Amino acid sequence: MKIKWLGHSAFHIETAKAKILMDPFFTGNPAFRDSERKAATAGLTHILLTHGHGDHVGDTVAIAQETGATVVANYDLCMWLGRQGLEKLEPGNTGGTIHLGGFSATFVNALHSSAQITEDGVSHSLGNANGLVLHFEEEPTLYHMGDTDIFSDMELVQELHEPVIGIVPIGDRFTMGGAVAALACQRYFKFHTAIPCHYGSFPIIDRTPETFVTGMDGASTLVATPEVGGVVSV
Repeated sequence: MKIKWLGHSAFHIETAKAKILMDPFFTGNPAFRDSERKAATAGLTHILLTHGHGDHVGDTVAIAQETGATVVANYDLCMWLGRQGLEKLEPGNTGGTIHLGGFSATFVNALHSSAQITEDGVSHSLGNANGLVLHFEEEPTLYHMGDTDIFSDMELVQELHEPVIGIVPIGDRFTMGGAVAALACQRYFKFHTAIPCHYGSFPIIDRTPETFVTGMDGASTLVATPEVGGVVSV
C-alpha cells in the first residue's frame, strides 16, 4: 500500500486493486501542489468522503466526472452530490459497511459538523460527520478519522476493526489538537503507523505536527510526517 499526502486531509491510497482519493480538497488548498493532480486522478477507482465541508468534498464533482470514479459518502452528502450531476454513488451511514471490490469502507463516528453554505448564505446540513475504516483483502486496515475530537468510543473502533494505519487530524481549532490527538492514539489504538493531517494548510490551524510528534514520544507507533506529495509505504 502506498499512501500519499496531498495536503490538509486529502490522501491518495494505492493498493493492488484500487486507487482511492480521500477528501480531495485541491482547488483553494494552499498546501496542494497542482503538479500532483494528474498522478492523483490517473486510473482512479474511488473517491471517499468523511463529511460535507468544502475543505473535504473539495474537487469531488469535477474529479468524479473526469475519471468515472465511484463516490462513497454518507447518504445525505451522496444525495446532494447527485444533484450536482454525479451518478456513480455509494451512500452509507454511521455503522454501515459498503463492499467495493477489493476493499470495504465502514462509517464510524466522528465529533464534528457537516454542511455546505449556498450562495444565499443558508447552511445546509449534509448528514453526520464520519471517520472511515478501510479493510483490504491484501493490505493493512486503515482508519481515516475525518475531522474529530477525541471520544471514548474510539476504543470500540479499535476493538471492532483493529486498524493498523491511522490518519489523524491534529490541527486544533476545528479538530483535536496535537496533544489530544496523541492521547487518543496512545489510549485507544494500537496503530503500527500514524499519519497526522489537517495542519499546515491555513494560518488559523497548527502549522507543524510537532505537538503531535512530541505527544507520541515513547509510543510503539511509528509517526510518519511526509511532506506534501510524500509517500508512506506500508
